[in-house]
Amino acid sequence: MEQQFVIRQAAAQDAAALLEIYRPFITDTVVTFEYEVPAAAEFAARITDTLAFFPYLVCERDGKPVGYAYAHHIRERAAYDWAVELSIYLAPEAQGQGVGTVLYQCLIDLLGQQNIRILYGCVTLPNEGSRRLHEKLGFALTGVWHGSGWKFGQWHDVGWFEKRLGGDGPAQPVVAFPALEPKKIQECLCRYTAMLKDGGLN
Repeated sequence: MEQQFVIRQAAAQDAAALLEIYRPFITDTVVTFEYEVPAAAEFAARITDTLAFFPYLVCERDGKPVGYAYAHHIRERAAYDWAVELSIYLAPEAQGQGVGTVLYQCLIDLLGQQNIRILYGCVTLPNEGSRRLHEKLGFALTGVWHGSGWKFGQWHDVGWFEKRLGGDGPAQPVVAFPALEPKKIQECLCRYTAMLKDGGLN
């Protein structure tokens, strides 16, 4: 039977399902430096807070969320308004199948519509899968924070991957995600949903 994929905007009601994807990354890995699994209400608030300015996307397969991706400001100063950090998490059954590549690229395209210029991926090292994902989509490793995170009784290095959108011309005002034209958002979501149905990005 053909798998049915959908990439869509997340909602607070997705919190419980997305938290189940995120949970093992907290309890079993150093992919995230979060120590405690947040309550569903707190996670729902995170989704809502993110959507007030940035995309928060969900990928469903046969009606079940199997991954999500979002962006957030990397610094508070106004001069950093054009720089964001991206995050993506996939359920085990969706890993290694191109789902992450398509979902991440969809997020990147929407951020481009917002006039975001600099993208960062923060990766606990080593993480070969995440490194390949970022490099495939044009990110370059720009630096390593050595021993910057303590989890599971060890210090861990963090690599910062960077991708630039557009040229070096003057900055254009950043457009909040809710202010983007809904038709253009939907066209983007549909385009990448179609890519998943066709086997993903080459």
